[in-house]
Amino acid sequence: MELYHGSDVIVEKPILLPQQRTLDFGFGFYTTTNREQAEVFAQKVAERRESKSGFVSVYEIQSIDILKRELSVLEFSSPDGAWLDFVFENRNGTYAGKIHDIIFGAVANDTIYRTFVAYEAGIITKEETIERLKVKKLYNQMTFATERALSRLKYTGHFEI
Repeated sequence: MELYHGSDVIVEKPILLPQQRTLDFGFGFYTTTNREQAEVFAQKVAERRESKSGFVSVYEIQSIDILKRELSVLEFSSPDGAWLDFVFENRNGTYAGKIHDIIFGAVANDTIYRTFVAYEAGIITKEETIERLKVKKLYNQMTFATERALSRLKYTGHFEI
């Protein structure tokens, strides 16, 4: 399986860095199977950091089925109630559950986050939130949360955007 990581730097050897903000799947190194998504993210990071270039680093990894047999993998096949709860707890900094090696599922991008805000404020129910998310184009993300998981990534190259 091919994975992409968008940034303003080339990342040949991913490492786990402390993060200054709370993210969908918590602490970890974020990748995606969607090349376009990684390109857009690389551009956003380059603009935010006022860098001259954005880069997409490319990796190869075993299939998700093999990873599931060898590591603790939490996979969300759709944006359901469990996914919604997990993302909310991580974004709010309150997740206290099991630490997984890899988390794989949908991205809650900023457009989708507006729906989350309405849910969090009690304006819409969990069921309404999930239904609204089903009509959105959701990309995916695979987050590597442990050194053990990171060791499975094989850097294969990069390209500049």
